[in-house]
Amino acid sequence: MRDAYTDELDAIFDDLAAISRQVQVAVKDATKALLTGDSSIAERVISADAEIDRAREKVEENAFSLLSLQAPVAGDLRTVVAALRMVAELERMGDLSVHVAKVARLRVPDIAIPTDVRPTMERMAAVAEDMVSRVTQVIADRDVEAAIALGRDDEEMDQLRRTSFTELLSDDWNHGVEAAVDIALLGRYYERIADHAVSVANRVVFVVTGHHPAPAA
Repeated sequence: MRDAYTDELDAIFDDLAAISRQVQVAVKDATKALLTGDSSIAERVISADAEIDRAREKVEENAFSLLSLQAPVAGDLRTVVAALRMVAELERMGDLSVHVAKVARLRVPDIAIPTDVRPTMERMAAVAEDMVSRVTQVIADRDVEAAIALGRDDEEMDQLRRTSFTELLSDDWNHGVEAAVDIALLGRYYERIADHAVSVANRVVFVVTGHHPAPAA
């Protein structure tokens, strides 16, 4: 009986890792749509979000079932409660990818990102994609060291966000209000994806150790 219960707990983490992989695809495809102005890719990201929503519902149902039928305590309770919070954050990362895709779709046949700010936005997208990829592995392996390292590496995204604002506020900005709004929103979307990745990683540390990681210096 205990083995079946343990398997159910492990299955929840397997499902979380699977959702994180779906989010990886969403972030990657949304970025591709943004950088190429490909409306078909944008539509694919938007449509696929329903699958992430259904996967979240499955995790929630399984977690609530464990809570009601098994009445977990101590470490097991910590795992179930953390899983409920993690799946909400993963779903939100998927939603943010949809927001990126919608910006891309809105500007078709043009590309939303002006050429001179493209390097900053490309790097923000790359950092976000990398952090989602790493958090997927953190979930799958329950790797505390990798989770802590992910939190420390979030500084690059923060710096890129500051750079993006500097570009927007520059006297040389000549792309108009519409492009400025797009860039401000896109920067926020990618920053939040990274923030959620760090939060999920921190919850993995809590599940494994019972302690929240110390904030980065």
